[in-house]
Amino acid sequence: METTLSPASALPTVIVRPGEADRLVAGHPWLYHGAGLRLTQPATDGQLVQVKDHRQRFLGVGFYNSKSKINVRMLAPERIEVDEKFFEERIRAALAVRQKHLPGATSFRVVNAESDFLSGLIVDKYEDVICVQISALGMDLRKAMIVAVLQKIFSPRAIMERSDVASRKFEGLGESNGVLAGELSGPVAVNLNGLKFETDLVGGHKTGMYLDQQANYQAVSQFAKGAQVLDCFSFLGGFGLHAARAGAKQVHMLDQSADAVAASLRNAKANGLEKNVTAEAINVFDWLKTATAVKPHERVIPRYDLIILDPPSFTRSRATVGDALRGYKEIHIRALKLLKPGGTLATFCCSHHVNAELFQDTLLSAAYDTRRILRRVATYAQSPDHPIIPMIPETEYLKGFAFELVR
Repeated sequence: METTLSPASALPTVIVRPGEADRLVAGHPWLYHGAGLRLTQPATDGQLVQVKDHRQRFLGVGFYNSKSKINVRMLAPERIEVDEKFFEERIRAALAVRQKHLPGATSFRVVNAESDFLSGLIVDKYEDVICVQISALGMDLRKAMIVAVLQKIFSPRAIMERSDVASRKFEGLGESNGVLAGELSGPVAVNLNGLKFETDLVGGHKTGMYLDQQANYQAVSQFAKGAQVLDCFSFLGGFGLHAARAGAKQVHMLDQSADAVAASLRNAKANGLEKNVTAEAINVFDWLKTATAVKPHERVIPRYDLIILDPPSFTRSRATVGDALRGYKEIHIRALKLLKPGGTLATFCCSHHVNAELFQDTLLSAAYDTRRILRRVATYAQSPDHPIIPMIPETEYLKGFAFELVR
């Protein structure tokens, strides 16, 4: 269903409660349920509306949804028409950011929702295939328009939809997956920093890969030359294979998914790295626990020069942050016991609810408990195709550190 747009002056108007406008003026795109005072006329869910403060000052336009906790997703601080021209301009502007900051990349995130002022829309480019994920009703109603623009800009072999995120139900939407345009069969060979990764875009995790770590795969590999490497939560082998290419003596990868482990070993072979790479399908917590188990009065013998911890998010809400921190502390305690003096621990957290300071404090608490002294040698963030807008805290979620074990 396409939406016919009327002039902005004829749009329904959402009047914002006193004190709620400042965040919108500063650039945050969400008007929460309860922050709106009233509607000047009825609005259908998914419709474009204009937003004004309680003194009738214009704040911008956005998509309305009465069913969602986010009543309005702001699109612009000025009056605009949301048509193909609008989407083309926004997507081309987002693409220009990637071409500037990741000039050699052929696979990357093109649109990162709020980061690119298109709340509820994610577009990933995997070589000649485009993958779309939509989490907001306003965007979903304009899917055909978005697909037409993506075909015009990229001329892809196929456009896939992977709109299977849980947040869609809060917008009154069900899951929606499949091929939207073109044809796709079998995995796609994705090039990241010159390495090929077999990627399942139809049934794989998220939209296929963790593109937000693309720059970090390369950055962490600087510590790998001549090293015994342990890559925990390895998925398709992003960190492990970059380490192997950088000259690691041996890389051992761990992941709970047998399919991911099998794919990572195929990726090792495809890149000519199979001689120095092994992998195991196992619960990483269980593996670390077994590897650090000793009898009373015995000590764990450190085995690794580089350990990489890149777990999935341990929490998706503030209510479970405490449990998440206990999980992070446990894997760091066990990893530090396995790390040789002078070795490097590269560790990541992808939970928005655990900020960098809290994450580092948890790691340092693990170091204290194991009587280790650490030297911080690098700080990491998400790759530049996942831009951070400081006025939108939700756009910053991935943080990481490299610490050298002093003693």
